[in-house]
Amino acid sequence: MKRETSIINWNEWREQFPVTENHIYLNHAGIAPLSLRVRDAMREFLNDATDDGAIHSEEWAATAEACRQSAAKLIHANADKIAFMKNTTQGILLAANGIDWRVGENVVTTAVEFPANVYPWWSLKERHGVETRMVAERDGRISIGELEAAIDSNTRVLTISHVEFASGFRHDIQRIGEICRAKGIWFVVDAIQSVGVIDVDVEACCIDILAADGHKWLCAPEGAAIFYCAEERQDQLINTNLGWASVVNPRDFLNYNLTPKLDATRFEEGSYNSVGLFGLFAAIDLLLEIGVPHIERRVLDLTGRLIDGLQSKGYNVATPTKESERSGIVVFRSNRYSTTELYEVLKRANVVSAERGGLRLSPHYYNTIEEIEQVLETLP
Repeated sequence: MKRETSIINWNEWREQFPVTENHIYLNHAGIAPLSLRVRDAMREFLNDATDDGAIHSEEWAATAEACRQSAAKLIHANADKIAFMKNTTQGILLAANGIDWRVGENVVTTAVEFPANVYPWWSLKERHGVETRMVAERDGRISIGELEAAIDSNTRVLTISHVEFASGFRHDIQRIGEICRAKGIWFVVDAIQSVGVIDVDVEACCIDILAADGHKWLCAPEGAAIFYCAEERQDQLINTNLGWASVVNPRDFLNYNLTPKLDATRFEEGSYNSVGLFGLFAAIDLLLEIGVPHIERRVLDLTGRLIDGLQSKGYNVATPTKESERSGIVVFRSNRYSTTELYEVLKRANVVSAERGGLRLSPHYYNTIEEIEQVLETLP
């Protein structure tokens, strides 16, 4: 049973992260540290593979399926709609390359996407004559009205990051998903900056495809990603990466049969990154044990205090301050110091941050208010 936020002992969960002994780690929007639970799960696999080779491979497969169930629970989906990818980009590429495009169609996105959600769509112009329309950011926000205005009768896809990496702006993906559903267009979401820190419900948000790697807010290893494809879209998406593991009876190796699997595992073309999935499974179960809504509340409290403190010190906060529009990312700038200077000040104080058009800080649930106060005191 999930504990209420008010009585959660956050220090108990903090003990899972040895990184806290050396750093104030505020770069979960970049690459997150691993927990002891994740490390131990991966070590278990490595020891097994080292000592016994593939003798226990059936147990590895069972762990992958347990991970699939947990990943589905994390985003309020059914497990038969989940596939594993090596990264977010692979999932977006499956979407971009798998839709049966016609010349003259277009994709609507924003002008502040991470390149993983830009280049796969741009590449369609030369090959398929597909235009990419990029809606501008204004005052750190993307207007839903402007996104909708960019849609016309030739729009096939609207694709966005749930949370924008360079500002921390959180889109209202439920409203956007409803617009896409009403207009009959695909809704593709890059959720790498939200899954694990923001409660995501793919069905309530009418999402057709979602992709999210594990190495940010899930606190899992790189190279192990979640891919969701709505059931009604699975047959509509051409599998451009079809491999031996994509078809029915995949281990009947010499009985060649191109019939695809009946669920989202048709998009898994070959062998798993097993050590990565052991880590991903442990990471997701840790989040589920705490409860993502509790984590979301905790992180919004931490970032809220950070924003208040930065503004009181005269910094220009680029991240929207309205709670429903922000997440775990806070980006700010100074009129007196360069971003690099601020980065170096924090680095000398063992604070891990990132330069992203400003200084970007991104705490997670195991960070503390005391750490936030220390950062604020350290900044000039």
